[in-house]
Amino acid sequence: MTVPNPFQVQAFSTATVIEQERASPNWTVHYQQMSPGHFAGRIRCLELEGVEIYEESMNTRVEQSFRAPPGALTFCFDRTDNSLYLLNGESRNIWITPENYQEVAVVFGPEFVQRHRVDIARLEGLFMAPLNSMQNALFSRWLSGTLTRLGQEVDPPSREGLAEQLLQDCLFILDSASVCLDRSALWRRSEERLIMRRIGQWAGDCPEETLNLLELAQVAEVPLRQLQQAFKTYTGMTPAHWLRLRRLNSARRELLSCKAGDSTVAEVAMHWSFWHLGRFSSSYQQLFKELPSETLKRAHRHT
Repeated sequence: MTVPNPFQVQAFSTATVIEQERASPNWTVHYQQMSPGHFAGRIRCLELEGVEIYEESMNTRVEQSFRAPPGALTFCFDRTDNSLYLLNGESRNIWITPENYQEVAVVFGPEFVQRHRVDIARLEGLFMAPLNSMQNALFSRWLSGTLTRLGQEVDPPSREGLAEQLLQDCLFILDSASVCLDRSALWRRSEERLIMRRIGQWAGDCPEETLNLLELAQVAEVPLRQLQQAFKTYTGMTPAHWLRLRRLNSARRELLSCKAGDSTVAEVAMHWSFWHLGRFSSSYQQLFKELPSETLKRAHRHT
């Protein structure tokens, strides 16, 4: 008699960053598209006994303003540069991923962390730091392959056994990466990370609010030049460019949510401080590869 496979790997393909947000399991996230192209994303996830494995991929640059699941401990492997990022329930930041980004992560829930008496205190200073070791790439490939295999195996391992193995493996990888950590470089970047954390908190709390550069510097509590340096380090763009892309994404969200007769392209553009409609339409098309009027028509067809 064939025993049913206890592992159900869920997979979602997405066509907008909004759909990618909705498919993100148990995370508070706000995504914005930051490079031109038709967005295409994918998420795969597997729930174990208080542990979750998930894999995410996106083809365009994407800004993520996120908050990790409360009480959880997350090991996130960036497959672009093979860095490990350790997150806890307090981790909240703004993050811009490159094009064709891939990550795979293991999220240990709060009850699992407490039951296994993971010493969170000894991990202080490692959260949100880029941690590198030779094992990162191998382990992230193994995790990705595991998601594929578990959905196909006739005789899979026990859920409890796999969850236990994941904890031990992740802690071993973390120990290896911690030895290689350049703490002096980490200290130099700590102030810039704090600046971006303030920006990320503002972006998460006030996703629809618009600011100018000086107001953004006030949010970050630093002079404009220091704000510009932090943006260069963490996003590879100027604050002005970031603010413009943010407004374009907000306009797209509003257009996608419009019902027939609710609003016009011109009204939406002016709502987000785009006063030159021709330039707005051109910038919008360059980023999203469709005219704002086409987005509005598509929204109307789905209402």
